[in-house]
Amino acid sequence: MHKNIVILISGSGSNMAAIVAASRQRRWLERHGAEVVAVISNRSDALGLVWARSEGIATAALDHRTYATREAFDAALMAEIDRFDPALVVLAGFMRILTPGFVAHYAGRLVNIHPSLLPAFTGLHTHQRAIDAGCKVAGCTVHRVTAEIDHGEILDQAVVPVLPGDTADTLAARVLTQEHLLYPNTIQRLLAQKD
Repeated sequence: MHKNIVILISGSGSNMAAIVAASRQRRWLERHGAEVVAVISNRSDALGLVWARSEGIATAALDHRTYATREAFDAALMAEIDRFDPALVVLAGFMRILTPGFVAHYAGRLVNIHPSLLPAFTGLHTHQRAIDAGCKVAGCTVHRVTAEIDHGEILDQAVVPVLPGDTADTLAARVLTQEHLLYPNTIQRLLAQKD
């Protein structure tokens, strides 16, 4: 059975690019019948859309600011995603809080990566908060998406040290390197479970 993956982004899409590269290198299509078939953004100027188009991947942009309500945007987003009949919907730097209806629609198929070791530091500014708290380690978490932000089942984590003199930016760069490894690996394991 063919498994389509749809990735949602809001910016440069570095995790999206890492997932696409890993999927092609590991031949997910041959091994799991899976491939990234679409990249969708809530920002038409997201640089990741340019990269995805250059890779021959279908793209779409739905500007959330043109919708009267969060529910209306999510309904339009669901309609766009569902055109691709996704086995997995992957949030990769998608900076929108999703409605409970959206989350329920993709229950069991919706995953996210968060730049902290959940359950610590949900939400924004995770790296600075980890430094301010005196943490010796930080990292990233791949988790299932639920209606409660950053509280879904933890699927995997990667740990990096917090070094003396770290800034939010230097820590973020170290964590991002791990995100690019962890996210594709976790997605491949999820695909294997769906085989």
